[in-house]
Amino acid sequence: MSSVKLFLRDHVSFIIFELVLIVFIMAIYWLDGFRNSSTAIYSLAISLVLLASFLIVRFIPRQRYYRKIMRLPETLEDVLQKNASTAEAKYVERYIQQLYKLYQREVQELYANQKRHDEFMNQWVHQMKTPIAVIELLLQEEGELDKHSLQEEIDRLKRGLEMVLVNARLERFEDDMHVEQVNVRELITSIINENKRLFITNRVYPVIEVDEQLIVASDSKWLRFVISQFVTNAVKYTFEQNKKIYITATTGDEVALTIRDEGIGIPKSDLSRVTKAFFTGENGRKTGESTGMGLYLAQEVCEKLGHGLVITSNVGEGTAVTVTFKGELHDEHSRA
Repeated sequence: MSSVKLFLRDHVSFIIFELVLIVFIMAIYWLDGFRNSSTAIYSLAISLVLLASFLIVRFIPRQRYYRKIMRLPETLEDVLQKNASTAEAKYVERYIQQLYKLYQREVQELYANQKRHDEFMNQWVHQMKTPIAVIELLLQEEGELDKHSLQEEIDRLKRGLEMVLVNARLERFEDDMHVEQVNVRELITSIINENKRLFITNRVYPVIEVDEQLIVASDSKWLRFVISQFVTNAVKYTFEQNKKIYITATTGDEVALTIRDEGIGIPKSDLSRVTKAFFTGENGRKTGESTGMGLYLAQEVCEKLGHGLVITSNVGEGTAVTVTFKGELHDEHSRA
């Protein structure tokens, strides 16, 4: 289809309206007694000439625009070329430019998410090889099976599986979130019991100083993951035996839950980057087990839940992680 045909199809309703209007005006003069045929033919001819002139004048500046939209683009640059000469075409081009920016932004976000997912899966698969290899060695040993060591490796596998499941569910967080009243003491006690073997193996002892009646509004499943991450990190980076991990909560305008260890601490150069994806830092290289995703996922969950997160640390003294629940304090006694 040529640009002329496209232009005429675009203006067919206008042409019909103009023709009807000419016939209508001539009919009024005819009915009013003005019946000079030569004048009527002259008026009709002039009207058609003026109509044709108007269409031609309108078509000329739009010709490039019609040619552009009729030719299928081979690259995005073909679409983004600025050659409009009419007000309408300029607005269309501006609209396409903005649409392209939005498209680029979404593509970059999708690419970044896919890249992050691929990197995480590669690291996760590599790390899961270690406990599997240890389990195979334990099974190949003669004599009685070391159930304690076997259970340690199984626990590592379970923590790794939970990490990858959280990473997968995070993209559909809103569909998976359910805010409820959570008893903080009960949740922490449950997490400590789940990681009891980890505490015993590392000879680190938890100290819980949280009111038994303390209630916060949160998602218990996601909050469990966040606190579990902080607790296991506290144990993992406490290399000396007979150290303690203090879990305390303060109340006021907001609830502040703090998990503080007596471990190796985080260097100041790493402290501002520990919540970035895949950042392991000096401590991660010491253990060789860090994916660099635990604190990143924990921060993402806290942001989506509306909880604050602050990490402070001193090398050789320990690390303190504080989760704040803004305006969400409740007390069972006050509800009674």
